[in-house]
Amino acid sequence: MTKPDAFGSTGFDRRTFLAGTALVGAVSLLGLRPARADTPKAGGSLKIGMSGGATADSLDPRTYTDWVPTNIGYQLMNGLVEIDANNKATPELLESWEAKPGAIDWIFNVRKGVTFSNGKTLDADDIIYSINLHRGDTTSAAKAVLEDIVDIKKLDANQILVSLKSGNADLPYLLSDYHLMVVPNGFADWAKPIGTAGYVLESFEPGVRAVTRKQGSYWKAGCGHVDGIETLVINDTAARTNALLSGQVDLINRLDARTVDLLAKKPGVQVVRSSAGQHACLVMNTTLAPYSNKHLRLALKYAIDRQKVIDTVLKGYGVIGNDHPIPRTSPYFNGDLPQHTYDPDKAKFHLKEAGVSDPKFQLAVAEAAFTGATDTGVIFQATAAKAGIALDVKREPSDGYWDNVWMKAPFCASYWGGRPTPDQMFSIAYKSDAKWNDTAWKSEAFDKLLIEARAELDEAKRKTMYGEMQRLVSDDGGALIPMFIDYLEAGTARVKGMGPHPMFDFMGQRIGEKVWIEA
Repeated sequence: MTKPDAFGSTGFDRRTFLAGTALVGAVSLLGLRPARADTPKAGGSLKIGMSGGATADSLDPRTYTDWVPTNIGYQLMNGLVEIDANNKATPELLESWEAKPGAIDWIFNVRKGVTFSNGKTLDADDIIYSINLHRGDTTSAAKAVLEDIVDIKKLDANQILVSLKSGNADLPYLLSDYHLMVVPNGFADWAKPIGTAGYVLESFEPGVRAVTRKQGSYWKAGCGHVDGIETLVINDTAARTNALLSGQVDLINRLDARTVDLLAKKPGVQVVRSSAGQHACLVMNTTLAPYSNKHLRLALKYAIDRQKVIDTVLKGYGVIGNDHPIPRTSPYFNGDLPQHTYDPDKAKFHLKEAGVSDPKFQLAVAEAAFTGATDTGVIFQATAAKAGIALDVKREPSDGYWDNVWMKAPFCASYWGGRPTPDQMFSIAYKSDAKWNDTAWKSEAFDKLLIEARAELDEAKRKTMYGEMQRLVSDDGGALIPMFIDYLEAGTARVKGMGPHPMFDFMGQRIGEKVWIEA
């Protein structure tokens, strides 16, 4: 299996640069108890205790808003392209690809010899159908990611041509979006997804648990070791940790940073840390007063003591944010932007400019948003008070948070997992018409730059363009991003093959097919 150069014979090496930088700076295996490079063994069952599930969850990939359904989805279905541990786009069901000059037309070869769990052989029609689920009249969160696709043609049973409005060097990266899972042509029974991954569904209780079992041999080399996987939704951090320590589950995600050092010292426990693009957000709806006022937004950005939050809530397992979503580990990070720091006097100045004389706000929080969201709100409340701001921290239930609070409350906690490219991150959450534009921020200048950067192959120019987009979001956007948060997860010693990953926790949510059990 060879990944072709995305630009044919031109030798364009931006991917190599990106991957190399990410490997050095973005991901580190927390050496508390690193996993050994053992030989994989088949058999056994895996129990996963996860935060990130709700009773409203569905297995329809178009609806995924958090990690439990995504993780279960990847147990059942494969994606088009996978991001590997080096932040590199690698083949999954799209086995190889080649861009025509200008990167407007792309030819993708569909992997041969793969069958769905119902026995159907994978072909180009299945790929086209699965992509089109997220195009046109759809509520899919991936619609914005694919909006530049103007046509998809079947060239033969195992090859398709994708044509774009304009050139985009990142198309394979965009096709790695976790919503883009592959089902058979015409499939619609989302209660029982049919896929090509290593497992089939036995049962699914939304917000409670799911059970999958292995089906025959898996086409994906070196994956699909365990016989079955049980995924339990445990949104409470303490309960999740206790479940691991008592042996009720083998793996847990979203560790409490304040206790991770103690947990790592426990016999029989291994901890994995991934430092990448996951970031906490306090999102303001920029279409609603008073958050529609730029000076008011700046006042709140200067009213939070970011370092205090990092020291108290993250215990060092994260770095300061500057109100835009591109991490320091990205080669496109704009290090020249002035850092927003805690400054009550500046906050008061911007409140005055905003014409707000009696600043009272309500911030909705829940641990579903990110572990430590409630404590972050409480610290923000205390630091904002020194700027004369009265901040009411409203604690919401974790179950249903993404349906009932996020993108509904004018000011609420949220988080974003990292994305492999700035284009994907900005397209999903900051472009004016993006479905998940959770601040409802609109900027013609930003949108224009985003589209132009997609077709720009000069790296220096491209970095300047992404840098300017970061400035626009930081200065004017509605996202207060105080920190980037390391992914912290743990497993019992019997789980082998765990490792860090730049995309989301649990090895990009594909951990079920990657680890094995040592008896």
